[in-house]
Amino acid sequence: MTERLNGHTILIGLMATPIRHSLSPTMHNEAFAKLGLDYAYLAFEVGNNQLADGIQAIRALGMRGSNISMPNKQVVLSHLDKLSPAAEMVGAVNTIVNDDGVLTGHITDGTGFMRGLQQADVSIIGEKMTICGAGGAATAICIQAALDGVKELAIFNRKDDFYKNAERTVSMINEKTDCKATLYDITDEEQLRKEIATSAIFTNATGVGMKPLQEESLITDPTMLRKELVVADVVYVPSETKLLKLAKEQGCKTVNGLGMMLWQGAAAFELWTGEEMPVDYIRELLFN
Repeated sequence: MTERLNGHTILIGLMATPIRHSLSPTMHNEAFAKLGLDYAYLAFEVGNNQLADGIQAIRALGMRGSNISMPNKQVVLSHLDKLSPAAEMVGAVNTIVNDDGVLTGHITDGTGFMRGLQQADVSIIGEKMTICGAGGAATAICIQAALDGVKELAIFNRKDDFYKNAERTVSMINEKTDCKATLYDITDEEQLRKEIATSAIFTNATGVGMKPLQEESLITDPTMLRKELVVADVVYVPSETKLLKLAKEQGCKTVNGLGMMLWQGAAAFELWTGEEMPVDYIRELLFN
């Protein structure tokens, strides 16, 4: 890294909290080095209270942009100049591109999730997915899955501030795609059991399973997970969450969040640099 840094190096950031566990700095910096690009990618512990200052720093420091992760993906919308069509539809941003002081928000989580499943030889086109979560990543996954041809979505979330966002997501999917989406309260365990029983895949799109909740799982009764079910988790640190451990014990095929992280990162990389990330090279670094 030190051999590459100079007075012309362009900075790209990652703003979230907690974030020190992230593999994104390794992924992007290794890709920059591999292609000989004069960029550097750094992670910053930034929550909602510091976000306005962080976004202003992108302009002030002439940064090329930044990734945005929890809990900032929706809060960041009001700080940006423009949104891509996908980000506007999802109502969340995970990538900012700075073009001469004009900040445009993009969302690459949904395509990253679907490409990650494809990489794991899992196809859910024409199938039903039950998913827990209603934040930025969950919304992006649901909308992209519906656009790609998933037949039915059963979405579960607590009746918190994100529940209204989930209602909006369900309405949008039902109006603008051929997918049937339904929203349920996550405290209704019998309904969750029923929906999982008729699904090809169950996905955790919440932060449960990552620090500081690494010892927790939204599924506490493993009998909900039949062996024919694919179980996916957007969490990638740890690489095997408590949910995925339970699923493996039930004989389920499991998919962690590394593939999603890789492919959403590849899309962001191209937005910033105009170059394709050397995905095979980065996959080898991250997965082996």
